[in-house]
Amino acid sequence: QVQVSESGGGSVQAGGTLRLTCTASGYTTPHNRIGWFRQAPGKQREGVASIVLGGGPTLYADSVKGRFTISQDRTKNTVDLQMNRLAPEDTAEYYCAGADGGVWYPLKPNEYLYWGRGTQVTVSS
Repeated sequence: QVQVSESGGGSVQAGGTLRLTCTASGYTTPHNRIGWFRQAPGKQREGVASIVLGGGPTLYADSVKGRFTISQDRTKNTVDLQMNRLAPEDTAEYYCAGADGGVWYPLKPNEYLYWGRGTQVTVSS
C-alpha cells in the first residue's frame, strides 16, 4: 500500500526559507510522479511542483518558478521542496501526493491517488 507523508512546515517571515520533505513508501513499480500541492483558506487546492521518482522532468507553477526547487533523494525515497524568498501569499497547507505511474497533467490534484495529511506553512509580512 502506497503512503506519502509530509514534514517540515512552519512559520517564517517574508523573504525566509523553508524545506518540506515528502516520504513515499509502498511503491512496487518505478517512475511514479510525486507532486506538491497547497491550499489556502477559501481557495482551491493548487499544484506547486512535481517530479518523477527515479528521474524525469520536473514542473513548477508559474507563481513559484525561480523560488521553489523540487528534488529527490533516491536512497531515502524522499522528495524535498526547497522554498526560498517566501511571501505571505505562499501561506497555505502544503500536501504531498503520489500518482500511479505518469500523469497527463502533473499539477492537477485529481491526477494523484495518494495524499498526505498536510503541513502548514505560514509566512508573515
